Amino acid sequence: MSLDPVQFAVDLIRCPSVTPEDAGALDVLQNALSELGFTCTRLPFEEAGTDPVDNLYARLGTGAPHICFAGHTDVVPVGAEAEWKVDPFAGEIRDEQLWGRGAADMKGAIAAFVAATSAHLHANGNPAGSISLLITGDEEGPSINGTRKMLGWLEQQGEHIDDCLVGEPTNPKALGDMIKIGRRGSVNGVVRVVGTQGHVAYPHLANNPVPQLAALMVALCDAPLDDGTQHFQPSNLEVTNFDVGNPTTNVIPAEANARFNIRYNDTWQADSISDWIKTQLDGAQGSAGYELELSHTGDCFLTEPNSFVEQLSGAVHAVTGREPELSTSGGTSDARFIKDVTRVVEFGLVGETMHKVDERVPVEDIRKLSAIYETLLSSYFKV
Repeated sequence: MSLDPVQFAVDLIRCPSVTPEDAGALDVLQNALSELGFTCTRLPFEEAGTDPVDNLYARLGTGAPHICFAGHTDVVPVGAEAEWKVDPFAGEIRDEQLWGRGAADMKGAIAAFVAATSAHLHANGNPAGSISLLITGDEEGPSINGTRKMLGWLEQQGEHIDDCLVGEPTNPKALGDMIKIGRRGSVNGVVRVVGTQGHVAYPHLANNPVPQLAALMVALCDAPLDDGTQHFQPSNLEVTNFDVGNPTTNVIPAEANARFNIRYNDTWQADSISDWIKTQLDGAQGSAGYELELSHTGDCFLTEPNSFVEQLSGAVHAVTGREPELSTSGGTSDARFIKDVTRVVEFGLVGETMHKVDERVPVEDIRKLSAIYETLLSSYFKV
């Protein structure tokens, strides 16, 4: 008898696995996969100064082709718990929707894939190839002790993945709207200007860093990045903070800091976007004496439409009747690491309520997503 994806999602939601805590979620998953014949390996990682994280790699079969489902059992905090209409970790079904933290992002998708695999195996037996799950407990956190380290372990073991499906909530409004075939790169920047503190009535005895910093940020904001590409929207820069840490009205501050983020398309890579930032700042008025810190959270990548994308699109259309848009919009995911080892796409539930109070998804969407995944498996293994 195949697994019920909705009940399995309930079981996962009832584990309050707020990053980095597992709270039994991986045990629930491992028990179900072991019963299906998967070989399961727990992969706990930690390093100095970070929280330890437990992860799970499970594989059925040893041959090719090898399809991997990647995801995470960790969830973000519930936020204002008093504002929830239900217990966020009760996994309650109300109004034909499953409510709870992780319902959309992404325990519902994990449950749908396991149920789809169960149904596929019961109908067809073990595949002429391999199915695996790469599940981390560190996607919503710093992403240090999760997918990246797991991929390193897979390389050491000689594991090869042909195609990877990430179960992030990709659909903006309705199931079947969108498949993500790439993601924009992301870089965070901090610009710091050091001046000399002084009295506002005696500016000649001080050096105000605020006008210098303002000029630097204007230079960044005014310079066009690009017009977009075939699969990507134009890159964009957003200033996220401008701070001088000065609570008084009659003191020129000693320093000023600004933060910004750029989401960039495939016109750029990490090195070229870093060079662009420095060029704009160096050419700005007041550029003398600034300090710059850059941190890259993920490079831009694109999985060109291929047979795997076509199989997934066909499965989506067969179940929902929709032709999914192939998109690169949105934020980042662990696909930014997986793209270094195999071609990867993303498809999951509707993301309208993810990370919000009263996160929820229609029960029917979980069942349909499981049907999509099962159809994909049949197509992938040419059943």
